[in-house]
Amino acid sequence: MKQEFIITIYSENHIGLLNRITINFTKRKMNIESLTVSESAIRGISKFTIVVNEEEDRVKKVVGQLEKVVEVLKAFYHTNDEMVFQEIALYKVQTDTLYDSDQVERLVRKAGARILEITREYTVIEKTGHKEETQELFEALNQFGVLQFIRSGRVAITRDPIERLSEFLMERDNLLSQVD
Repeated sequence: MKQEFIITIYSENHIGLLNRITINFTKRKMNIESLTVSESAIRGISKFTIVVNEEEDRVKKVVGQLEKVVEVLKAFYHTNDEMVFQEIALYKVQTDTLYDSDQVERLVRKAGARILEITREYTVIEKTGHKEETQELFEALNQFGVLQFIRSGRVAITRDPIERLSEFLMERDNLLSQVD
């Protein structure tokens, strides 16, 4: 049964790595719903956060293939329950809609969003939350005409007390010290 999984990949930052990672999904005809890359808590290590809607056995296989990519240190997959995650969305509406009625202001307050910038022509609103929440605000604001809309990829951290890569690196270092 298909469900949403969050795949995290840790690597050093190398040119062309994103292509080598995404080709693993393309070969398996697996659609990436969201992809975010940033620095991790470990200096010099990048963290890829990829969201897919797929069967667990297929996700497990792609994670195994990802770990064969030379620059990848380690890859993991998680369910949504194992992660804390958010997305950010920006909405641009005409400023006149704020003056014509207080409905837009009420929508912003009710959604827990905030106004980032107001000019004579447009107002930019920011909402952080899960995809369903940011989409709901889009649909509500679109009654008044959304000029532009963008949603980020998912950012996520595990509910574990320590970064799983840190555990992996400690285990690896212990094994290497036993070999010496």
